[in-house]
Amino acid sequence: QLQLVESGGGLVQPGGSLRLSCAASGFTLDNYAIGWFRQAPGKEREGVLCINSSGRSTTYADSVKGRFTIARDNAKKMVYLQMNSLKPEDTAVYYCARRSTLYYCSGSVYGYDYWGQGTQVAVSS
Repeated sequence: QLQLVESGGGLVQPGGSLRLSCAASGFTLDNYAIGWFRQAPGKEREGVLCINSSGRSTTYADSVKGRFTIARDNAKKMVYLQMNSLKPEDTAVYYCARRSTLYYCSGSVYGYDYWGQGTQVAVSS
């Protein structure tokens, strides 16, 4: 059964850090790009970062440039989102998703076919 499971969310103070994890199962992670998306209350889901099958990352949210990074460990079937210098506006549910076609990234939610259940990130003092 194909699954993506996020973990690592929580409450953090502004300026703090969190690392989100996405555990993949039921498919060969090596061949797929994985994207991280987020959705704040009342807003549309937006692409944050994506990592392709070669390990190259693409940032889709300008607001996270220089603060968030993405990495993958195919042997462990894991993808990570490292979030530093967190701001209150980063508060959202964060999702990882599998790209529906092999290898390449996309910033659109329509380019992904399987999604995790999401993990809540709250940035507040």
